[in-house]
Amino acid sequence: MFEDLKGKRVLVTGASSGLGAHFARLLAERGAHVAAAARRTDRLAALAQAAAGLPGKIVPVSLDVGSVAAIESGIAEAAGLLGGLDVLVNNAGVGETEQALSVSEAQWDAQLDVNLKGCFFAAQAAAKIMVDQGVGGAIVNIASILGERVAGRVAPYAISKAGLIQMTKALALEWARHAIRVNALAPGYIVTDINREFFASEAGEALKKRIPMRRAGELEDLDGPLLLLCSDAARYMTGAVVAADGGHLVSGL
Repeated sequence: MFEDLKGKRVLVTGASSGLGAHFARLLAERGAHVAAAARRTDRLAALAQAAAGLPGKIVPVSLDVGSVAAIESGIAEAAGLLGGLDVLVNNAGVGETEQALSVSEAQWDAQLDVNLKGCFFAAQAAAKIMVDQGVGGAIVNIASILGERVAGRVAPYAISKAGLIQMTKALALEWARHAIRVNALAPGYIVTDINREFFASEAGEALKKRIPMRRAGELEDLDGPLLLLCSDAARYMTGAVVAADGGHLVSGL
């Protein structure tokens, strides 16, 4: 399944670690040619080297999603290296824990600029290339269940992800005529190197008990949904929000 990803030209933002690095490798394993983009190019080079021998390839691209000019130049570079662009995985994102009464303008701007503004202009730059190619494409915005159900002390992050979900739907409406599908993947709590220690703590165990499946997600739990949205298997899906959260969104109050 998902054989159509072989040879697809894919850009993954925020690919230096965590979900982005996993997505880049996953797509290369499926035969896609992947431009892995982020600010930390040393990690991207290591990711590309580790992918040697996979059916697809990974090439590093320097891209700062906090700057519209950097987004445009980085996506143009990625398309040049790959010979075009078929899929954008809009994964770059940042978050910070803070009480809403104490959030500063700088904290607000840092999260909204990356999680919402950066994703919009990355989608726009990618879509322009796809329109010029004339064969359509797919954009997958990595949202969060916090865009649909709120938690405490993460107001700017939750607001940005809610905006990203609505942005997904707005762009899906406008770009369907160009055969560009725009969908969102909304992960729940996923274990990564950054939070692994937390999930092993007493507080982490308590959080897992509030998830209907009684566990946090692993990176591999996102493989199927991501591959679906990137591939032609989802050719009639656009404007959809696919949650992969162990049932967290439907947990009881």
